[in-house]
Order: sequence, then C-alpha cells, then structure tokens
Amino acid sequence: MENPLFRIQHAEFIAPGIKRFVIEAPRIARKQKPGQFVILRVYEQGERIPITIEGSNSEHGTISIVVQSVGKTTNLLNSLNTGDQIMDVVGPLGKPSEIAKFGTVVVVGGGVGTGMAYPSAVAMKQAGNRVITILGARNRELVILERELAAVSDVLMITTDDGSYGDKGLVTDKLRQLIQNGTRIDLVLAIGPVVMMRAVADMTRAERIPTVVSLNPIMIDGTGMCGGCRVLVEGKSQFACVDGPEFDAHRVDFAVLVQRNAMYRNAEQRSLAEFQEQKKELDEHLNKVEEEACAIAETGGR
Repeated sequence: MENPLFRIQHAEFIAPGIKRFVIEAPRIARKQKPGQFVILRVYEQGERIPITIEGSNSEHGTISIVVQSVGKTTNLLNSLNTGDQIMDVVGPLGKPSEIAKFGTVVVVGGGVGTGMAYPSAVAMKQAGNRVITILGARNRELVILERELAAVSDVLMITTDDGSYGDKGLVTDKLRQLIQNGTRIDLVLAIGPVVMMRAVADMTRAERIPTVVSLNPIMIDGTGMCGGCRVLVEGKSQFACVDGPEFDAHRVDFAVLVQRNAMYRNAEQRSLAEFQEQKKELDEHLNKVEEEACAIAETGGR
C-alpha cells in the first residue's frame, strides 16, 4: 500500500523563487501524461492547489513539479526540502495534451510556464515533429530548463525582458520573426502568463495558425466545484481544470479570462502578507529560543 504521505526525494531551487521537486508517487507516475496536473495539500488545514506535472519516472515511481513562490501556499511548499513530506498529492488530473505528428510545432513557454511546456515539447519531438521552442523570462536568473529544452528542440530561442540573456524582447517577437521569415508552422502551443497567451493567440489568429493554450494559471481547486477557473469558449462556459487545461486559443474569450484572473489577486496578496508576518514572528521566536539555549550552554546550565 502506498505511503499516505508523499516523500520529497529531491528539492532544489532552479531559479530565484522557483523550485523543482521530485516526489515519490508511484501510482501517479505510472499514469501521468503531458499536460496533466496534480492537486497538492501541504498540511491538513492547508489549501489545495493545482500544479502541473513537469515529468515522471514510472521505473523510480516519481513525479517532478516546478513551483514558483507567488502566494502563501507556494511559498510554504517551497520552504520544504529533500526528505520532507507532503500530506496530499492527488492525480493525474485534467485532459492530456493532444500529441500527434503535426509537422512543425512551436512551443512557447513564458516564466514558470516553461516547466509546464517541457513535457509537451518532449512528447511532440517523440511523435516525430520538428520542435521550435521559444523560452521567455524577465531576466537571465529566471530562465529555466534551458538545457532540457535544448535537448528536445530542433531550434531553441530565448528572450528576456531586460536583454540580460538571449535576445531582448518578448516571446511574441520571436514568433513574429518566424512568421515573417516564412517558417512553416503547423501548431503553436503556448503556456505562461495569461497576457502572454493572449498575445500569442492574437498573432496566430491573424495568420490562421492552429494554437493551443494551457489555462493552468487560472485554476484554483482543480475539481470544477469552486467555479474559479470558469472560461468562456465560443460563448459557452467551461472549466479549465476538468474540461482542459488545454484549449483552442482562438476560441477562448481572453477579455473575460483576464478579468476573472484578476478577481482573486487582492485576496492572494493579503493571504501572502499574513503568512510572511507569521513567518517573521516565528523566525524571531526561534532565534530568541536559540540564543537563550546558547547562553545556558555557555554558563553550564547555572
């Protein structure tokens, strides 16, 4: 019987605020497919959050995830280390990516979305496609999975907002360059911030290039019960977690999506601020206890 707690086999920061975890979860590892996600709960009273599976190893019974410290729970998760345990890891959930031989596939990964794009890039290459990957980040420090993506891509392009690595600009600049150069593109897969996916969709719509976006960033509880990830697709309500997370980008109403994505921002910021204040108080208390213990040790307990 599988351990009810999920042990972290390995944990390391791969960029500031971005951590990769390898978690022991044999049943999930056997069934996971690109595009799917898991629901995590760090402790019993904690919230449940959806995290995309970066990859899996069925032989070792492990899955890997990439987590960016954004809110309270992701900060708490990223405080865990090798050997620690996570209370709940449920999955795999969501519909898998459609993997087939399309021809030339452009995979666009923005920020931590690169971790979500990686398994699809691997699968697309294995299916016989020519894979062009465009990887974007704010700066050099936040470029992730470059080596891994280079290994499965026929062409790898990197952009940074500040020009500190690769070419200065946005992922859409590179996509526009490919289109203007007459590169045949049979499919675009974009995963990243909502505004980035919207910009990609606007560009490819005009060129009639089939485009898929992964709406992971708007998911909340991952079951469809909360309604937080409701998205309009050709005027009909669907849920990113159960009907997706991948959708035809040209059918998604991004105006509504951007508005919905902003609804929870203030609540998330308040929760994070409270967590940081509590953590500060706890750290101060632990430091005080440590100082008192050292003082007692120095006096021999007298």
